[in-house]
Amino acid sequence: MRTETLSAAEPYLIRQDYTAYTQEQHAVWAELVERVYPELEKHAAREYLEGFEIIGLQRDCLPHLGSISARLEPRTGWNSTPVSGFLPAPAFFEMLATRRFPTTTWLRSKDSLEYTPEPDIFHDVFGHVPMHAHAVFAGFLERYGRVCAAMQDDAVLEKLGRIFWYTVEFGVIRQHGEIKAYGSGIISSQGECRNVMSGGCAIRDFTLDEVLRTPVKVDELHKLLFAVESFDQIYDAMNEAEQRAMNGTL
Repeated sequence: MRTETLSAAEPYLIRQDYTAYTQEQHAVWAELVERVYPELEKHAAREYLEGFEIIGLQRDCLPHLGSISARLEPRTGWNSTPVSGFLPAPAFFEMLATRRFPTTTWLRSKDSLEYTPEPDIFHDVFGHVPMHAHAVFAGFLERYGRVCAAMQDDAVLEKLGRIFWYTVEFGVIRQHGEIKAYGSGIISSQGECRNVMSGGCAIRDFTLDEVLRTPVKVDELHKLLFAVESFDQIYDAMNEAEQRAMNGTL
């Protein structure tokens, strides 16, 4: 039973009306999965593929968030919580800090299969949530939320946002000598996945210093990403970033 009170996020919490989804929307979900999953079987991190099975994602119908959370919470304490749309930063950080992942319930249309300007349920659930079943990654994400929720300095938050971008959104990991994807922006985009795996994107070793000095670009395919050796590495990097932020050296 969750006891934490959400204040900043409360106005954005909604219920998922699963019965309102149409057969056409379920078909769009199925088509989205069919477009990317064969690539992911080859190129996604082992932890993502395991998480996909753990949370019970279906390939042919939209996810029921309550059912996903029922599988996820006993494992890592995370919950896929439906929200009305894009959240302001304080609400977003507050939810992460309490292991609630803000999840949109709308789905892109058939004529926007490859790209949508704001996250939809395919990006949020298919892209993000399987990784929440991994204990170390789950702890890292909560830590990120707690650190950011306590920060008041916009410049520091922008730097911390780079850590989120190059891990949660566009993270890659080396496994058995190969580059594998775990970031939602690669997982949920056929174009980004092919760009990374075909060599169109340089891959450097993940170091906190280099990530912090690499600005985020949202309007083009990535030309540079950072590979970790394990998820312990990003957890440790978050702890180091917190210490630097507290000391004014981030």
